Amino acid sequence: MAPKTVLITGCSTGGIGHALVLEFQRRGHTVFATARSPSKMADLKELPNVHLMALDVVSQVSVDAAVKQVEVKSGGKLDVLVNNAGVLFVMPALDVDIEEARAVFETNYWGVLRVVQAFAPLVIAAKGSILNVGSGAGDLPLPFQSMYNASKAAQNMLSEVLRLELRPLGVKVITLMAGNVATNIAANAPPVEIPQSSVYDPVRSEIGKEMKYSDQPAASFAKQVVDDVLGGSQGKVYRGGNSFIMKWLPSVLPEWAMDYLMLENGRGLKKMPKQ
Repeated sequence: MAPKTVLITGCSTGGIGHALVLEFQRRGHTVFATARSPSKMADLKELPNVHLMALDVVSQVSVDAAVKQVEVKSGGKLDVLVNNAGVLFVMPALDVDIEEARAVFETNYWGVLRVVQAFAPLVIAAKGSILNVGSGAGDLPLPFQSMYNASKAAQNMLSEVLRLELRPLGVKVITLMAGNVATNIAANAPPVEIPQSSVYDPVRSEIGKEMKYSDQPAASFAKQVVDDVLGGSQGKVYRGGNSFIMKWLPSVLPEWAMDYLMLENGRGLKKMPKQ
């Protein structure tokens, strides 16, 4: 396979983007690894064919500057665009600060659209692929994750619509329904500080706990995903720990059974005093 040019957002060390950089680079492709702070991916700077760039998906100025750099270095074409940058947010819906919620959507949804619009001419010129790192969480009503899950549901739908709209232009779009992957996303999330007046005060100590899942190692996850991209996959692709559950259970389990599973993993919601 001829070497491809790949741009990945959100490549800080310890995340999915970082693992994807390593896997694409290992296979001989040229990678533009981006992050808001390039210092957070400094361990990549000595790798052959890896170019570190600053890119903040919530800033049009930053995105446009990145497009110009890639256009020059790649000869006006980009074979693969990976939208990975995202933030986790945990908070009871009744206690969500609206401005904080907007910031979650600004990164997880509007950031994806902003990057796709900006890089589309380069991807179309290459008849390339776009990989949007969505989440199975967008299909699951996990308690206290309403804003994160809603932003991912919106992103998943955007990606699927883009798949249809870009098909006549020769561009493949993958919606990665990511399951549980061993990354530092939870550690990098803002601390959960519910108001003293919250009705969920009785389970305050439970809400901020990191939920325990069967996480897939990031390296093996990245290998599967890169296989999907280079193999020409399109549409929804389920990868990561518990991805089988995310794909099938919502469609086969009755509502009461799904509710039971969500409450069992509901960060203490079952321990709430009955009113």
